Amino acid sequence: MTVARTNTAAGAATERPIRRRPKDRKAQIATVAAEAFSERGYHAVGVDDIAATIGISGPALYRHYPNKYALFVHAATTTADALRTAADDALAGLEEAAAGERLDRLISALVTNTIEHRKLGGLYRWEGRYLQADDRIRIRNVFVHVTQCVAAPLRELRPELSAVDATTQGAATLSVMASISAHRTALATRRLHALLTSACESILRTTLPPAVPTGEVSARVEGAGGGLTMTSKRELLINEAVHIFDRNGYHDSSIEEIGAAAGINASSVYRHFPSKADLLAAVFYRAADRLAVATSAALSAATDPREALCTLAESYLELAFRNPAVLSVYFAEIGNLPENERRNLRNVQRLHVEEWVHLVTAVRSELSAAEARFLVQAALGLVLDIGRLIHFDTAEESRARLHALMVAVLLGQ
Repeated sequence: MTVARTNTAAGAATERPIRRRPKDRKAQIATVAAEAFSERGYHAVGVDDIAATIGISGPALYRHYPNKYALFVHAATTTADALRTAADDALAGLEEAAAGERLDRLISALVTNTIEHRKLGGLYRWEGRYLQADDRIRIRNVFVHVTQCVAAPLRELRPELSAVDATTQGAATLSVMASISAHRTALATRRLHALLTSACESILRTTLPPAVPTGEVSARVEGAGGGLTMTSKRELLINEAVHIFDRNGYHDSSIEEIGAAAGINASSVYRHFPSKADLLAAVFYRAADRLAVATSAALSAATDPREALCTLAESYLELAFRNPAVLSVYFAEIGNLPENERRNLRNVQRLHVEEWVHLVTAVRSELSAAEARFLVQAALGLVLDIGRLIHFDTAEESRARLHALMVAVLLGQ
């Protein structure tokens, strides 16, 4: 350690250590920022919060990044680039290798990378809407590249697959990996790697039902959700709030905007909801109530655990596709609720997941409850990720394809 000598008032020399700035300070800041943005959301994290975690001052952080947005972009692109590097490195030197070997090596490398960066996985997934267009496109192109890295050898192995099928299944494998960022269930790294790899292999072996004929998707999407009539001002506010929160993000949405969309002035909105946070909570509680009813109906109609799982997946898909904004808002905005409401809603979600876990372990006795929980979270995550990919097309064919992916993850192939 380097020391410096300082003369005291009495003339005696004392030694004090010289604190040197770490060479990797900028990377350290980016990692801490990525974890904070992923866990708590872009708006909820301040530059001073990040600086305090590292043990430096706000001005010291600004030597590396001019503002919070620059830090956010760097954290997001670094995380995405790490995934791309993992894919490219896994395939390097394997140009002449068999497609199966390339695919195995690739999936293993991507799973390893995702586990290592588990705390960062939600950064682009939930907070990407805050990126400016050019930055968002750049990061999206990384995921397109990695998806095609999976799709190319898959089509060599399975030449009967269309480009759409191979791309969908490639994207689904990335979704399964990314699902571990949405919960905190613990599992030994080696077992988690094996579990995720097996789930990805199940997806890659799945035969998807035929896709919607080209040119029909957009027409069907435009007609989705029609015919809904709101008779209660409270319900009308909840419905409008969902779409505004989804479009703008919670922090950039206002009670005035929500009220205007519902045809109600702001002062009248406060008669129904004391605050914007109360309105957000009402959105989630309403969704939870509908999910509970759908789950009960699905379970009562089934005769065995396997059938119950398949029926439950169909029910969840139908509910999610009827109002996909609720799904996006839940994952992205639950952190903005007061702690007690957040805890209550997470308990509701946990109880719902446990219904699925019970069925999975009943069908697959070789799995522990923790392993089943990972698979359930992966299957539910597919609904959001692949739903976004297909723009939540409500056509029966689209839901059938996503259902097949969910079942593959839950039941294995």
